[in-house]
Amino acid sequence: MSSEEKGRRRGRALSFGVSGALLVATLFPVLWLMQISLKTDVEAMRMPPAIFFVPTLDNYAAIFQGRFARSFLNSLVVSLSTTLVGMLLGVPAAYALSRASFGRSQGLALWVLATRMAPPIAFAIPFFLAYRWLGLIDTLSGLLIIYLTFNLSLVMWMMRTFFDGIPRSLEEAAAIDGAGPLQVFYRITLPLSGPGLAPTAIFCFVLAWNAFFYALVLTRSRALMAPVAIVNFMNYEGWEWGKIGAAATMIMLPVVLFALAVRRYLIRGLTAGALKG
Repeated sequence: MSSEEKGRRRGRALSFGVSGALLVATLFPVLWLMQISLKTDVEAMRMPPAIFFVPTLDNYAAIFQGRFARSFLNSLVVSLSTTLVGMLLGVPAAYALSRASFGRSQGLALWVLATRMAPPIAFAIPFFLAYRWLGLIDTLSGLLIIYLTFNLSLVMWMMRTFFDGIPRSLEEAAAIDGAGPLQVFYRITLPLSGPGLAPTAIFCFVLAWNAFFYALVLTRSRALMAPVAIVNFMNYEGWEWGKIGAAATMIMLPVVLFALAVRRYLIRGLTAGALKG
């Protein structure tokens, strides 16, 4: 075996070792949380932790017999609705912004993104006062509106990048053949921007699903969201670690399933966005 081949094997082994270490470091908190969800509170607090134990699903049964089941459904409804409405409104707006002919379109796109950069606490009091006057406190529609306000800017900014990468000559050729503006958009441009739709939808869903601050400030009981509902398992008598682990695992599940369902488009979209950015 030549020294060059030995060097390649060492490099490959080192690469696998570093990748394995990073994978373990990344997945360890998730796996630790999942194993806590399968333990009783006594076993979860045992020191040193027991590696081998008898798993139980009592924690999952307990959380779905209480208020968490309703909050989980609330989060699912609001996140999916926000993603759907945000994509329906934001994608055409991003296309219009990409094809805008006026000189300040770049500045307008930056201002659109700036609305997403502001800290949530900066709008908490104005939103609370307006929602109290409109009767939207503790309602799913109120959360849908507020999440949509911030997700629209994200959709417009991300999709504008993909629309900028589509040659306008294709649209001009379709227009010469007699296609109208809407036909050009829906039949030519939108299918070509498919790799960008998946990552944009996932980011919108994740941001709405994981949102905590506004759900904490603007809800009480009827519109309680899943991230806020976990706080109910932290009380003066003690923290119910098994239920906390089960609830956190269930909160992670929809995001993971959604990402796995569109992983092929997600990878293509992120790669394309990185190359164009």
